[in-house]
Amino acid sequence: MAGQRQDDAPQISDQAMDCEGEGRHLRPGSKPAPGLYLVATPIGNMGDITYRAVETLRAADCVACEDTRVTGKLMTRLGLDRPLFPYHEHNSEKAGPELVARLKQGAIVALVSDAGTPLVSDPGYRLVQACVAEGIAITALPGASAAVTALQLSGLPNDRFLFAGFLPNKAAARRTALRELADVPATLVFYESPNRLGESLADMVAVLGDRDAAVARELTKLHEEVVRGDLFTLAGRYADNPPKGEVVVVVSPPGANAAPSESDLESRLRVVVEGGARIKDAAALVAAETGFPRRDVYALALKLFRMGENG
Repeated sequence: MAGQRQDDAPQISDQAMDCEGEGRHLRPGSKPAPGLYLVATPIGNMGDITYRAVETLRAADCVACEDTRVTGKLMTRLGLDRPLFPYHEHNSEKAGPELVARLKQGAIVALVSDAGTPLVSDPGYRLVQACVAEGIAITALPGASAAVTALQLSGLPNDRFLFAGFLPNKAAARRTALRELADVPATLVFYESPNRLGESLADMVAVLGDRDAAVARELTKLHEEVVRGDLFTLAGRYADNPPKGEVVVVVSPPGANAAPSESDLESRLRVVVEGGARIKDAAALVAAETGFPRRDVYALALKLFRMGENG
Protein backbone atom coordinates (compact mmCIF):
# COMPACT_ATOMS: atom_id res chain seq x y z
CA MET A 1 0.00 0.00 0.00
CA ALA A 2 0.96 3.68 -0.20
CA GLY A 3 3.85 4.63 2.05
CA GLN A 4 5.42 1.18 2.03
CA ARG A 5 8.73 0.66 0.28
CA GLN A 6 9.15 -2.20 -2.12
CA ASP A 7 12.93 -2.20 -2.38
CA ASP A 8 13.78 -5.02 0.00
CA ALA A 9 12.94 -8.68 -0.49
CA PRO A 10 10.76 -10.18 2.24
CA GLN A 11 12.40 -12.62 4.62
CA ILE A 12 10.68 -15.88 3.77
CA SER A 13 11.48 -18.93 5.85
CA ASP A 14 12.37 -22.23 4.27
CA GLN A 15 9.61 -23.65 6.44
CA ALA A 16 6.88 -22.27 4.18
CA MET A 17 3.32 -22.82 5.27
CA ASP A 18 1.70 -25.93 3.82
CA CYS A 19 -1.97 -26.82 3.52
CA GLU A 20 -2.10 -30.60 3.47
CA GLY A 21 -4.44 -32.06 0.88
CA GLU A 22 -5.29 -28.69 -0.74
CA GLY A 23 -4.28 -28.60 -4.39
CA ARG A 24 -0.62 -28.83 -5.42
CA HIS A 25 0.89 -27.10 -2.38
CA LEU A 26 4.50 -27.77 -1.41
CA ARG A 27 5.63 -29.46 1.73
CA PRO A 28 8.64 -27.67 3.24
CA GLY A 29 11.82 -28.93 1.61
CA SER A 30 10.00 -30.96 -1.07
CA LYS A 31 9.66 -30.47 -4.81
CA PRO A 32 6.31 -29.98 -6.51
CA ALA A 33 4.99 -32.47 -9.04
CA PRO A 34 6.03 -31.88 -12.66
CA GLY A 35 3.82 -29.49 -14.57
CA LEU A 36 3.13 -25.88 -15.45
CA TYR A 37 2.74 -23.43 -12.56
CA LEU A 38 1.18 -20.01 -13.25
CA VAL A 39 2.86 -17.87 -10.59
CA ALA A 40 1.57 -14.39 -9.66
CA THR A 41 4.31 -11.93 -8.72
CA PRO A 42 4.13 -8.50 -7.02
CA ILE A 43 2.87 -5.49 -8.98
CA GLY A 44 5.10 -3.20 -6.93
CA ASN A 45 5.43 -4.01 -3.27
CA MET A 46 7.75 -6.98 -2.80
CA GLY A 47 5.95 -7.90 0.40
CA ASP A 48 3.05 -9.18 -1.71
CA ILE A 49 4.92 -12.27 -2.91
CA THR A 50 3.39 -15.41 -1.43
CA TYR A 51 5.20 -18.22 0.38
CA ARG A 52 3.95 -20.69 -2.19
CA ALA A 53 5.20 -18.55 -5.09
CA VAL A 54 8.72 -18.37 -3.63
CA GLU A 55 8.87 -22.10 -2.94
CA THR A 56 7.64 -22.90 -6.46
CA LEU A 57 10.12 -20.53 -8.10
CA ARG A 58 12.89 -22.08 -5.99
CA ALA A 59 11.92 -25.58 -7.14
CA ALA A 60 11.33 -24.80 -10.84
CA ASP A 61 13.53 -26.35 -13.49
CA CYS A 62 13.01 -23.13 -15.45
CA VAL A 63 11.08 -19.89 -15.09
CA ALA A 64 9.33 -18.74 -18.27
CA CYS A 65 9.01 -14.95 -18.30
CA GLU A 66 8.24 -11.96 -20.50
CA ASP A 67 11.50 -10.10 -19.85
CA THR A 68 14.47 -11.92 -18.33
CA ARG A 69 15.87 -8.62 -17.04
CA VAL A 70 12.73 -7.84 -15.04
CA THR A 71 12.32 -11.37 -13.69
CA GLY A 72 16.05 -11.60 -13.06
CA LYS A 73 15.80 -8.65 -10.66
CA LEU A 74 12.86 -10.29 -8.89
CA MET A 75 14.75 -13.56 -8.51
CA THR A 76 17.82 -11.74 -7.16
CA ARG A 77 15.73 -9.92 -4.57
CA LEU A 78 14.23 -13.23 -3.50
CA GLY A 79 17.66 -14.83 -3.29
CA LEU A 80 16.80 -17.37 -6.00
CA ASP A 81 18.90 -18.60 -8.91
CA ARG A 82 16.96 -20.60 -11.49
CA PRO A 83 17.26 -20.71 -15.32
CA LEU A 84 15.13 -18.07 -17.04
CA PHE A 85 13.40 -18.84 -20.34
CA PRO A 86 12.08 -15.94 -22.47
CA TYR A 87 8.41 -16.38 -23.38
CA HIS A 88 6.56 -13.35 -24.76
CA GLU A 89 4.30 -12.09 -27.52
CA HIS A 90 7.04 -12.06 -30.15
CA ASN A 91 8.52 -15.53 -29.60
CA SER A 92 5.57 -17.55 -28.27
CA GLU A 93 5.13 -19.59 -31.45
CA LYS A 94 8.68 -20.92 -31.18
CA ALA A 95 9.16 -20.85 -27.41
CA GLY A 96 5.81 -22.49 -26.60
CA PRO A 97 6.62 -25.88 -28.19
CA GLU A 98 10.03 -25.88 -26.48
CA LEU A 99 8.41 -25.43 -23.09
CA VAL A 100 5.81 -28.11 -23.85
CA ALA A 101 8.60 -30.51 -24.80
CA ARG A 102 10.33 -29.88 -21.46
CA LEU A 103 7.07 -30.36 -19.59
CA LYS A 104 6.40 -33.67 -21.36
CA GLN A 105 9.80 -34.83 -20.14
CA GLY A 106 8.77 -34.14 -16.54
CA ALA A 107 10.02 -30.60 -16.00
CA ILE A 108 8.66 -28.14 -13.45
CA VAL A 109 8.01 -24.88 -15.31
CA ALA A 110 6.92 -21.67 -13.57
CA LEU A 111 5.32 -19.07 -15.82
CA VAL A 112 5.42 -15.44 -14.63
CA SER A 113 4.61 -12.08 -16.18
CA ASP A 114 6.66 -8.94 -15.60
CA ALA A 115 4.31 -8.10 -12.73
CA GLY A 116 1.04 -9.44 -11.40
CA THR A 117 -0.97 -12.45 -12.52
CA PRO A 118 0.14 -14.34 -15.66
CA LEU A 119 -2.25 -14.58 -18.62
CA VAL A 120 -3.75 -11.15 -17.85
CA SER A 121 -2.74 -9.10 -20.92
CA ASP A 122 0.06 -11.48 -21.88
CA PRO A 123 0.34 -14.48 -24.27
CA GLY A 124 0.47 -17.13 -21.55
CA TYR A 125 -2.95 -18.50 -22.50
CA ARG A 126 -1.40 -20.02 -25.63
CA LEU A 127 0.97 -22.06 -23.50
CA VAL A 128 -1.92 -23.14 -21.28
CA GLN A 129 -3.91 -24.20 -24.36
CA ALA A 130 -0.96 -26.26 -25.61
CA CYS A 131 -0.57 -27.93 -22.20
CA VAL A 132 -4.28 -28.73 -22.04
CA ALA A 133 -4.05 -30.35 -25.47
CA GLU A 134 -1.10 -32.49 -24.32
CA GLY A 135 -2.67 -33.47 -21.00
CA ILE A 136 0.04 -31.66 -19.01
CA ALA A 137 -0.80 -30.76 -15.41
CA ILE A 138 -1.42 -27.03 -14.84
CA THR A 139 -2.09 -25.10 -11.66
CA ALA A 140 -2.27 -21.44 -10.73
CA LEU A 141 -0.74 -19.70 -7.72
CA PRO A 142 -2.97 -16.69 -7.03
CA GLY A 143 -1.60 -13.34 -6.00
CA ALA A 144 -1.36 -9.68 -6.97
CA SER A 145 -3.40 -8.26 -9.86
CA ALA A 146 -3.48 -4.59 -10.82
CA ALA A 147 -6.96 -4.93 -12.36
CA VAL A 148 -8.55 -6.41 -9.22
CA THR A 149 -6.65 -4.06 -6.89
CA ALA A 150 -7.87 -1.01 -8.84
CA LEU A 151 -11.42 -2.35 -8.82
CA GLN A 152 -11.26 -2.75 -5.06
CA LEU A 153 -10.02 0.81 -4.55
CA SER A 154 -12.28 2.48 -7.11
CA GLY A 155 -15.38 2.57 -4.92
CA LEU A 156 -17.43 1.49 -7.95
CA PRO A 157 -19.81 -1.51 -8.17
CA ASN A 158 -17.81 -4.75 -8.18
CA ASP A 159 -20.50 -7.41 -8.18
CA ARG A 160 -20.05 -7.66 -11.96
CA PHE A 161 -17.06 -6.39 -13.91
CA LEU A 162 -15.35 -6.81 -17.27
CA PHE A 163 -11.60 -6.59 -17.71
CA ALA A 164 -11.02 -5.09 -21.17
CA GLY A 165 -7.22 -4.91 -21.16
CA PHE A 166 -5.53 -2.21 -23.25
CA LEU A 167 -7.59 -0.17 -25.70
CA PRO A 168 -6.24 0.33 -29.24
CA ASN A 169 -3.64 3.05 -29.73
CA LYS A 170 -5.43 4.95 -32.50
CA ALA A 171 -8.52 7.05 -31.79
CA ALA A 172 -10.83 5.53 -34.41
CA ALA A 173 -10.10 1.96 -33.36
CA ARG A 174 -10.30 2.95 -29.69
CA ARG A 175 -13.78 4.44 -30.12
CA THR A 176 -14.91 1.36 -32.02
CA ALA A 177 -13.73 -0.84 -29.16
CA LEU A 178 -15.50 1.38 -26.64
CA ARG A 179 -18.76 1.24 -28.62
CA GLU A 180 -18.64 -2.54 -28.36
CA LEU A 181 -18.45 -2.19 -24.57
CA ALA A 182 -20.91 0.68 -24.13
CA ASP A 183 -23.94 -1.46 -23.27
CA VAL A 184 -22.18 -4.06 -21.14
CA PRO A 185 -24.04 -4.03 -17.77
CA ALA A 186 -20.86 -4.18 -15.70
CA THR A 187 -18.04 -2.06 -14.34
CA LEU A 188 -15.26 -1.82 -16.95
CA VAL A 189 -11.56 -2.14 -16.12
CA PHE A 190 -8.86 -0.98 -18.55
CA TYR A 191 -5.08 -0.82 -18.58
CA GLU A 192 -3.71 2.32 -20.22
CA SER A 193 -0.44 4.03 -21.08
CA PRO A 194 0.08 7.25 -19.08
CA ASN A 195 0.77 9.15 -22.32
CA ARG A 196 -2.54 8.08 -23.88
CA LEU A 197 -4.64 8.45 -20.72
CA GLY A 198 -6.09 11.89 -21.54
CA GLU A 199 -7.09 10.86 -25.07
CA SER A 200 -8.61 7.59 -23.88
CA LEU A 201 -10.64 9.30 -21.14
CA ALA A 202 -11.93 11.83 -23.69
CA ASP A 203 -13.01 9.00 -25.98
CA MET A 204 -14.70 7.27 -23.05
CA VAL A 205 -16.75 10.41 -22.36
CA ALA A 206 -17.71 10.64 -26.03
CA VAL A 207 -18.70 6.98 -26.37
CA LEU A 208 -19.71 5.82 -22.89
CA GLY A 209 -21.14 9.07 -21.53
CA ASP A 210 -20.14 10.86 -18.36
CA ARG A 211 -19.94 7.92 -15.97
CA ASP A 212 -18.31 7.70 -12.57
CA ALA A 213 -14.74 6.43 -12.85
CA ALA A 214 -11.40 6.10 -11.11
CA VAL A 215 -7.82 6.38 -12.32
CA ALA A 216 -5.43 4.26 -10.25
CA ARG A 217 -1.68 4.41 -10.67
CA GLU A 218 1.45 2.94 -9.07
CA LEU A 219 -0.67 0.48 -7.11
CA THR A 220 1.02 -0.98 -3.98
CA LYS A 221 4.05 1.27 -4.59
CA LEU A 222 5.33 4.24 -2.62
CA HIS A 223 3.41 6.80 -4.70
CA GLU A 224 0.14 4.89 -5.04
CA GLU A 225 -2.72 7.20 -6.07
CA VAL A 226 -6.41 6.73 -6.87
CA VAL A 227 -8.28 9.71 -8.36
CA ARG A 228 -12.06 9.31 -8.37
CA GLY A 229 -14.60 11.42 -10.26
CA ASP A 230 -16.71 11.48 -13.40
CA LEU A 231 -15.10 10.76 -16.76
CA PHE A 232 -15.64 14.34 -17.93
CA THR A 233 -13.69 15.75 -14.99
CA LEU A 234 -10.96 13.11 -15.23
CA ALA A 235 -10.57 13.73 -18.97
CA GLY A 236 -9.97 17.39 -18.22
CA ARG A 237 -7.53 16.64 -15.42
CA TYR A 238 -5.32 14.43 -17.58
CA ALA A 239 -5.79 16.14 -20.98
CA ASP A 240 -2.42 17.90 -20.80
CA ASN A 241 -1.08 16.35 -17.63
CA PRO A 242 -0.12 12.71 -18.15
CA PRO A 243 0.65 10.90 -14.90
CA LYS A 244 3.68 8.78 -14.16
CA GLY A 245 3.66 5.04 -13.61
CA GLU A 246 1.36 2.14 -14.44
CA VAL A 247 -2.30 3.16 -14.89
CA VAL A 248 -5.61 1.33 -14.47
CA VAL A 249 -8.94 2.98 -15.38
CA VAL A 250 -12.17 1.74 -13.79
CA VAL A 251 -15.53 2.91 -15.23
CA SER A 252 -18.98 2.43 -13.71
CA PRO A 253 -21.76 0.51 -15.53
CA PRO A 254 -24.07 2.32 -17.98
CA GLY A 255 -27.11 4.25 -16.85
CA ALA A 256 -25.71 5.65 -13.63
CA ASN A 257 -24.74 9.14 -14.84
CA ALA A 258 -26.34 11.88 -16.91
CA ALA A 259 -24.63 13.61 -19.82
CA PRO A 260 -22.65 16.78 -19.01
CA SER A 261 -24.86 19.85 -18.56
CA GLU A 262 -24.29 23.20 -20.24
CA SER A 263 -22.73 24.49 -17.03
CA ASP A 264 -20.32 21.53 -17.08
CA LEU A 265 -19.33 22.44 -20.63
CA GLU A 266 -18.86 26.07 -19.66
CA SER A 267 -16.64 25.11 -16.72
CA ARG A 268 -14.46 22.92 -18.89
CA LEU A 269 -14.23 25.58 -21.62
CA ARG A 270 -13.08 28.12 -19.04
CA VAL A 271 -10.35 25.81 -17.81
CA VAL A 272 -9.05 25.14 -21.33
CA VAL A 273 -9.18 28.77 -22.49
CA GLU A 274 -7.63 30.08 -19.28
CA GLY A 275 -4.89 27.54 -19.87
CA GLY A 276 -3.96 29.41 -23.06
CA ALA A 277 -5.97 27.67 -25.79
CA ARG A 278 -7.75 29.62 -28.52
CA ILE A 279 -11.55 29.55 -28.43
CA LYS A 280 -11.76 27.38 -31.55
CA ASP A 281 -9.21 24.89 -30.22
CA ALA A 282 -10.88 24.79 -26.81
CA ALA A 283 -14.23 24.03 -28.41
CA ALA A 284 -12.71 21.23 -30.49
CA LEU A 285 -11.09 19.68 -27.40
CA VAL A 286 -14.23 19.83 -25.26
CA ALA A 287 -16.35 18.48 -28.12
CA ALA A 288 -13.96 15.53 -28.45
CA GLU A 289 -14.07 14.92 -24.70
CA THR A 290 -17.85 14.98 -24.43
CA GLY A 291 -19.14 13.77 -27.77
CA PHE A 292 -21.20 16.95 -28.17
CA PRO A 293 -21.30 18.37 -31.73
CA ARG A 294 -18.32 20.66 -32.26
CA ARG A 295 -20.57 23.29 -33.80
CA ASP A 296 -22.71 23.48 -30.65
CA VAL A 297 -19.72 23.62 -28.31
CA TYR A 298 -18.10 26.31 -30.47
CA ALA A 299 -21.29 28.38 -30.37
CA LEU A 300 -21.35 28.06 -26.59
CA ALA A 301 -17.69 29.10 -26.40
CA LEU A 302 -18.32 32.18 -28.56
CA LYS A 303 -21.25 33.14 -26.38
CA LEU A 304 -19.19 32.64 -23.24
CA PHE A 305 -16.00 34.43 -24.21
CA ARG A 306 -16.92 36.99 -26.90
CA MET A 307 -20.29 38.09 -25.60
CA GLY A 308 -20.03 37.04 -21.97
CA GLU A 309 -17.73 37.66 -19.08
CA ASN A 310 -14.60 38.00 -21.25
CA GLY A 311 -16.27 40.40 -23.59
